[in-house]
Amino acid sequence: MRIVICEDNALLRAGLGRLVSDEGHEVVASLPDAVELQTKVAETGPDLVLLDVRLPPTFTDEGVRAAMALRDENPGLPILVLSQYVEERYATELIARSKGALGYLLKDRVADVAEFLDSIEQVAEGGTVLDPEVVGQLLGRRSRDSQLDALTERERTVLGLMAEGKSNAAIASQLYISEGSVEKHISQVFQKLGLGAETGGNRRVLAVLAYLGVEIDESGGAR
Repeated sequence: MRIVICEDNALLRAGLGRLVSDEGHEVVASLPDAVELQTKVAETGPDLVLLDVRLPPTFTDEGVRAAMALRDENPGLPILVLSQYVEERYATELIARSKGALGYLLKDRVADVAEFLDSIEQVAEGGTVLDPEVVGQLLGRRSRDSQLDALTERERTVLGLMAEGKSNAAIASQLYISEGSVEKHISQVFQKLGLGAETGGNRRVLAVLAYLGVEIDESGGAR
């Protein structure tokens, strides 16, 4: 996998580069800010962009704005955003502008190397991986939704784990049920949320967006 890293902290930037390189991935660009990010992405054609939410010069929302600009130019480009702590407004904006291939993780998660590398793989493959703390905060502000109210407690639990980027196998292991049972629960979730096979986009991603209260337009995209 070809990866572009954009992180102002030199030690973390080097550490991330070493981490993904040791896993067999190629770092095609390593940047301290977003000034040349779009140019480097255009030149290298990466499979994933890994960037910080807060970047120079103001360390406020440069990373978020850079991610949105990349999304506008390359709608299918997988982006994994790292943040020191949950920035709810930024997370909501990014999720609302994405139809998939998005990760939003707290930097503490990098300490769990295996889980972090798995998140990279999932996002690169078009999935959505959200930090459990991000999911928790967004759910805390989500208004009630009649479709979600129709889900059983177990179906909501499965959908919540999907929002965290868990695979069917991981969900089955955590809930002590079979993968077949997980698949049945997910099928029911899709049905109750009106996500038929003909729905545009990745149904798994769209279900997560609905769960987090992000509106889905008629084409199956987020708005």
